[in-house]
Amino acid sequence: MENLVIRKAVLSDAEALSEVLEELTVAGKRTRPSDVDFVRANYIADPDSIRCTVAVLNAQLVGLQSLKRAVERNPYGVSVGWGVIGTHIRPSAARLGIGRALFRETLLATLAAGLSHIDATIGARNAEGLAYYEAMGFVDYRQSAGTVSKKFAV
Repeated sequence: MENLVIRKAVLSDAEALSEVLEELTVAGKRTRPSDVDFVRANYIADPDSIRCTVAVLNAQLVGLQSLKRAVERNPYGVSVGWGVIGTHIRPSAARLGIGRALFRETLLATLAAGLSHIDATIGARNAEGLAYYEAMGFVDYRQSAGTVSKKFAV
């Protein structure tokens, strides 16, 4: 995609990222908070963040991929030292290869951080999310009420 830019998120992206998350909420694809303060605290400036990568298409921010290091008592129940990934792409920008482009950057950050595995925990009814992570090479390793956890061996 000629007009696609993949880069590290900066604090000034918070409002546009919040809009991406709001669009997902309206589409019924997200239930967690999506306000600007949440974006700053949980994606851009999270102390456990390894990298938050954004996708900009035709000058519009259309998605993000967050990679965090799992620490003691992390809210995801992921093994300490693994990576935890989250991917959020505007529904209007789905199926354009943006997720694949984001993952290429995240994989580089994973290697640089020395992680052995990445966890992706997805809603069990999120067929698009499950298919995306499977296409990226993630495999099921755990299930709980309403979620499927997939892992990627680095």
